Amino acid sequence: MKIIDASNKRAIAALFAKKESTDRVFERKVAAIVQKVRTGGDKALLRFAKQFDNLALPIEVTRAEMEAEAAKLPVDVRIAIKNAAKNIARVAAKQLPKRFDLEVVKGVRVEQRIEPLESVGCYVPGGRFPLPSSLLMTAVPARVAGVRHIIAVCPKPEGAVMAAALEAGVTKLFRIGGAHAVAALAYGTESIPRVDKIVGPGNKWVAQAKAQVTGDCAIDFYAGPTEIVIVAASGNPKWVAADLIAQAEHDPDARSVFITWKKSFAERVSKAVDKAATGRDIVTTSLAAHGAIVIAKDADEAMALSNRFAPEHLVVESDALIDRPIVAGGVFVGPYTAQAAGDYATGSNHVLPTAGAARFRGGLSAADFVRVMAVQRLTADGLARLAPTIVPLAKAEGLRAHAESVQIRL
Repeated sequence: MKIIDASNKRAIAALFAKKESTDRVFERKVAAIVQKVRTGGDKALLRFAKQFDNLALPIEVTRAEMEAEAAKLPVDVRIAIKNAAKNIARVAAKQLPKRFDLEVVKGVRVEQRIEPLESVGCYVPGGRFPLPSSLLMTAVPARVAGVRHIIAVCPKPEGAVMAAALEAGVTKLFRIGGAHAVAALAYGTESIPRVDKIVGPGNKWVAQAKAQVTGDCAIDFYAGPTEIVIVAASGNPKWVAADLIAQAEHDPDARSVFITWKKSFAERVSKAVDKAATGRDIVTTSLAAHGAIVIAKDADEAMALSNRFAPEHLVVESDALIDRPIVAGGVFVGPYTAQAAGDYATGSNHVLPTAGAARFRGGLSAADFVRVMAVQRLTADGLARLAPTIVPLAKAEGLRAHAESVQIRL
């Protein structure tokens, strides 16, 4: 694994550079798929599903089929799915915004009301690996938030995904993926219900389609390749290497970065990575293209570099490193807090912002599945108390009718 000194500004800039999409041909291809599904409904959707997903079975997975396939799973897998869902639900319940009813001044009340979205679409990748954990991470918080219709799509929903759908409370599960699945969720077809919001990770086709439908359907965020930054100066180099490799196995474009201020430790981690990655094609490709070890001058510079990257996953050796402002999607503290624990079992959501989006938002949560609205109630006395604030401001803005709408009531 290559080692870079933090003083090498060009190398650091290249490592942390956000890859801007300039492939207009690709964007037009995605746009064409989205538009054809939007206007052609099931006919276009099924054509793309057969072309890209090799769809041969009915597009919708029945509950009986889900139950039959889930029953074939090893007992330990079924128990793991149940326990993971339970932990996710416990955390999600704490994430929901709270209702309140506040008397701002006498005769003026503002209530914060929380309403769940009516329907959401959960995208579950189905490429190299079945990902039941991604279904749990998207559907369980939606269920906890009170969403009535939870629609999941997955191009290859294997038994573990079906079991997760049952455990999470998914309403419908469909055998589709890619840009055509996103379009179907955003606009609806004869078979696929239109949803209020689409969540979940996917490949570049999915990410681009989500970006293109945002004017008509809400999304969680634009998701790029997965990322990890580890900041440490001590510990077991094999454990650090294991976390870097675990992230790299997701995708050839995954980013795995280790930042330290101890050169000797950097060299030990580099050797451990090279040894453990041998024979793993995706891992070696990912690490060669997007992996690096950065040597900073001290802990402060190391954390400043991490914040500049705004990683999806940040792993630190101790609480001392995060006793400062930090920028990350999810944070993992201490030698035993393996990042993979957050992927499956801690209950914290693993659908996290990538490509620098952690600068302005955190990971998916139950709060993403509700609408927060203000309900206001004024008495005559309350309006009279606010009039000296309302009328001058309205007139200052040149909105005389606004002022008059209050004055006429006094």
